Amino acid sequence: MKHAVTGLLSGVLMLTASQVIAADDVTLQLKWVTQAQFAGYYVAKDQGFYEEEDLNVEIKPGGPDIAPVQVLAGGGADVMVDWLPSALAAREKGVPVVNIAQPFARSGLTMVCRKETGIESPEDFKGKTLGTWFFGNEYPLYSWLSKLDLPRDGSENGVTIQKIGFNVDPLLQKQADCITAMTYNEYWQVIDAGLSEDDIVVFNYTDEGVATLEDGLYVLEDKLQDPEFVDRMARFVKASMKGWMWARDNPEEAAMIVLDNDATGAQTEKHQTRMMGEIAKLLGEDATLDEAAYKQTVDTLLQGGSDPVITKEPEGAFTHEVSKKAM
Repeated sequence: MKHAVTGLLSGVLMLTASQVIAADDVTLQLKWVTQAQFAGYYVAKDQGFYEEEDLNVEIKPGGPDIAPVQVLAGGGADVMVDWLPSALAAREKGVPVVNIAQPFARSGLTMVCRKETGIESPEDFKGKTLGTWFFGNEYPLYSWLSKLDLPRDGSENGVTIQKIGFNVDPLLQKQADCITAMTYNEYWQVIDAGLSEDDIVVFNYTDEGVATLEDGLYVLEDKLQDPEFVDRMARFVKASMKGWMWARDNPEEAAMIVLDNDATGAQTEKHQTRMMGEIAKLLGEDATLDEAAYKQTVDTLLQGGSDPVITKEPEGAFTHEVSKKAM
């Protein structure tokens, strides 16, 4: 009997050890700082969804001076969150990134302007200063300006582009006439800072017909030649989407999980809960990239005459292999 118990315990210990060894490491590079924009990933880790898929996931926050595509290309991450315009521009420049999943089905990008500037329509951007984020975030704006035939040369017949950080100070301090803002983040920062809806004019990229796909998951193309990597990414996407659905259904709890992971202490419960509510409106039902939305993004980026964001139709820029395996 003693030998039987000893053998059973040894078997359990061996099983536990093998399970630990079997866990695959995945490093995710976020597009921005820790906030509810990425709640699904933090929830998946907190609730054990990654662990259920035998994954050990490290989540690396981004920031105004971090370009996810550079981190991915440099081997600092296995997968990144990025916008499709940025990814396609990088691909055309020689960084072979591929979209493997698209949790965000709708755009949350807007342009917020002070009403006192006299701006009533996009055509009124002429001669004005527009603030935007860089590291790929500027491409949707550049495409829109090309469609409006407004050069970015700082002339009276064009616009002046101002690089801004992750706050709305340039608008509040009147350093910029307009700034790019997400429906789930900077828009509410403007309101919380004291400007009312009557003080601003908001242009939604979707309403203007220039919306492009935002937060998707991307990997390097050569990695997809490895079946084990594809399997690992499929498990990662499956667990991440489970996290997103949980966050959508439990916004307050998801916000608290985000706060628990915010090493800076800069976020607040009110802001993150509200952000999660807005993010929920952008999520798709699964992670599969919608090809019609992809084509609209490509068509938008190709516009612009002599100065388009991309100059040709991309090839091999997305795959359904991972998302289908995940779902």
